[in-house]
Amino acid sequence: MLNKVEHIGIAVKNLQESAIIFTRLLGVEPYKQESVESEGVNTLFFQVGETKIELLEASKPESAIAKFIEKKGEGIHHLAFDVSDIHTEMKRMETEGFRLLNPEPKEGADNKIICFLHPKETNGVLIELCQEKP
Repeated sequence: MLNKVEHIGIAVKNLQESAIIFTRLLGVEPYKQESVESEGVNTLFFQVGETKIELLEASKPESAIAKFIEKKGEGIHHLAFDVSDIHTEMKRMETEGFRLLNPEPKEGADNKIICFLHPKETNGVLIELCQEKP
């Protein structure tokens, strides 16, 4: 079961320039910056109420974020939902007919394990399931 919107991921060309824009927009400083080498991405997180905003910058030209920006430009990349048990939720999603982009959870940013659903089956929206690392 999906618990809540955990974060909204936004693809950006330049993390530092975008950090200035979003700090002004949201009225808060980012609370965390990290690199996820396996995904070829640098991330920056803001906390706004109970929701997080994740800025994503490509760290490798072949990364999914670099391809996304090349194809669609900067903007909303994904919608992430918090789940209590990612394995159970992945099985449920498959049973419901959704295609998983990764067959096993993988390490994500902000102390999470994650899985993505194919956007072709979710009206063009990339959906991320995320669970706090045990």
